[in-house]
Amino acid sequence: MQEPDNGEPLDDLEIALFLEGLYRRYHYDFRSYSMASLKRRIKQARERFKCKSISGLQELALHDPSIFPQLLSYLTVQVSEFFRDPSYFRALREVVIPHLKTYPFIKIWVAGCSTGEEVYSFAIMLREEGFEGRAMIYGTDINTESLRKAEAGIYSIERVAQFTENHRRSGGKSSLSNYYTAAYDGVVFDPTLRRGVVFSDHSLVTDSVFAETHLISCRNVLIYFNRALQDRAVTLFRDSLVRKGFLGLGSKESLRASARADDFIDFVKDEKIYQRR
Repeated sequence: MQEPDNGEPLDDLEIALFLEGLYRRYHYDFRSYSMASLKRRIKQARERFKCKSISGLQELALHDPSIFPQLLSYLTVQVSEFFRDPSYFRALREVVIPHLKTYPFIKIWVAGCSTGEEVYSFAIMLREEGFEGRAMIYGTDINTESLRKAEAGIYSIERVAQFTENHRRSGGKSSLSNYYTAAYDGVVFDPTLRRGVVFSDHSLVTDSVFAETHLISCRNVLIYFNRALQDRAVTLFRDSLVRKGFLGLGSKESLRASARADDFIDFVKDEKIYQRR
C-alpha cells in the first residue's frame, strides 16, 4: 500500500484513535481539546516513553495502566504559581471583594487548579480581607496526582522569591513568609489555610455543576478547548454562579465569541473578570 504523501492525515487518525482509547479505557475525555496543543503534548509523551509512533503510545497506555498518571501529566497543562498575574488578584481584591463582603458566606471555585498555587493564593487573600470562617474554596482538576500535591501544600524553595513578589504586587497586606515554613527541602504552607478548602477531581468535559458559587476562577484552561467545549464549560460556570456572581478568565481568554457571552457583562475588562447578568 502506498504511503500518504504527507504524514499529517495519518497523525490525525492515530491521535483520534489514541484519544478514543483513553476515553474508553480510563474515562478521561480529551477528544474536544485544541488539536494543535494536543499534538505538541502527545509528541512529548511519545518521546518520553520512547514510542516510535502514536499507535505505540496508545498500545502502551491501554495495556499498562501504571503509566497513565505519568501520561496524564503530559496531556494536562500544569503551570501555576502563587498570585500569578498579580494585577488580576489586585483587581479581585480592590473591585470584586467589596461585593463579596455583602454575603454572610461565600463559595469560590478554582477550576483547573493544577497543584494548588491559585487555591492557596485565594485562601491567603481571603484571610487578609477578613473572610476567615466565612468562605469555602473548591479546587478542582482532572489530574489526581496534581490534586495530591495540592493537598500537601509543599513547593520548591526556588519558587518562593517569585511567589513573594507576586503577592506584594497583588496588594498583599502582610508578608507571604507568614504563611509558610521551610521543610522537606522546600516550603510547606500553613495547614490552616486548608480549613475552608476542598480539593476534588472534576472534569469540565464530562461532569456537571456541583455547587452554587459566588466567584469562579478558571484561568488558562479554556485556551486548550475547542469552541464547543469552551461553550460547555462557560455554561457550567453560568449555571454554578449566583445571580451577579463573578467569573475570572486568563489573560488570553475571552467570552466575546462564546455562545454564552450575553449571560455576562464585562466587570473588569482588562483583567478578564466578568459578572453574571
